Amino acid sequence: MRDVAIRELSENDLPSAVAVVARGMRDNPIHIAAFGGDVDDREERLARMFAVALPLIYAKGTILGAFDGGALVGITGMIAPGRCQPSFSEKLAVVPRMIPAVGGSAFARIGQWMGAWARHDLNEPHWHLGPVAVDAPVQRRGIGTLLMTEYCARIDRERGIGYLETDKAGNVEFYERFGFHTVATAPVLETSNWFMKRASRGV
Repeated sequence: MRDVAIRELSENDLPSAVAVVARGMRDNPIHIAAFGGDVDDREERLARMFAVALPLIYAKGTILGAFDGGALVGITGMIAPGRCQPSFSEKLAVVPRMIPAVGGSAFARIGQWMGAWARHDLNEPHWHLGPVAVDAPVQRRGIGTLLMTEYCARIDRERGIGYLETDKAGNVEFYERFGFHTVATAPVLETSNWFMKRASRGV
């Protein structure tokens, strides 16, 4: 993927990023648990969820994009230390938009999911990774590696700690390649989840 360029997204890129995440993460176990087995419905509700969530991530950190020519083919969010958990006012602003976006029952499951992730969040300052998504038609071509390489380079310049959650066993080994190690595991919506940390590395 030598022609793929990594750069920060602008606000105008966010609609394309929402579509990439919805397609690329549609079949994740936790998304199936939250939104059900209908593939098209799940992708649509994921798109509506991330249409609310990605602007918040953008406002609180950086979203990196992988571009193949002019097309966005992958993204990763990185939220700045101390900002990954929503404040009370942020929750008040999001809830009225999220419930109609995903539906009441799915919103309740998302609340359980987010609550479980929040309970495992690191106490120490860290660069919170996620979402990491590569568009479905171009997965397994090295795009995720390019995004992770840039993420690690950026937090290393800050001598920062990295942290992430994943619901896919296959991702654990992938993230271990970049220096992450599992600090906890737990079922979330009856799916296995891994919580992973990357120690600070000075440059």
